[in-house]
Amino acid sequence: MAAVTATTAAPAKAEAKLLRFALKQDAIGSGANGLVYLAAAAVFGSMFGLPAAFLVPVGAFLVAFAGFLLYLASRPVVNRAAVITVMVVNVAWVIASAEVLIAGWFQLTGLGTALAIAQAVVVAGFTGLQFMGLRKA
Repeated sequence: MAAVTATTAAPAKAEAKLLRFALKQDAIGSGANGLVYLAAAAVFGSMFGLPAAFLVPVGAFLVAFAGFLLYLASRPVVNRAAVITVMVVNVAWVIASAEVLIAGWFQLTGLGTALAIAQAVVVAGFTGLQFMGLRKA
């Protein structure tokens, strides 16, 4: 009986491989961006046309979000509801990026516009991988 349980548990863990990969990649990207925003908010703000007062809380959020993603990916069983929440946050990020561009909340530089677009595309990609991973797991 124990052999059957071990055998059935192994495929479930293997099937969560894509999901764990997607969560870890999201964590690396989010954490790296967050740390850069925190460390160089004034410099990046002027490069991108974003106020440092905006980048600092966004950076803090991204660092905390990255920690949560790593925690989630490291669990023996990945919590589906938590992954769905992550995906909702990611979709909100993509929508907010588009809104920043469309509404003109900030006077973005060309580099700032490129950053907003690139981040939206990358986050959408992470979300797609997470969705596929969730379906397989």
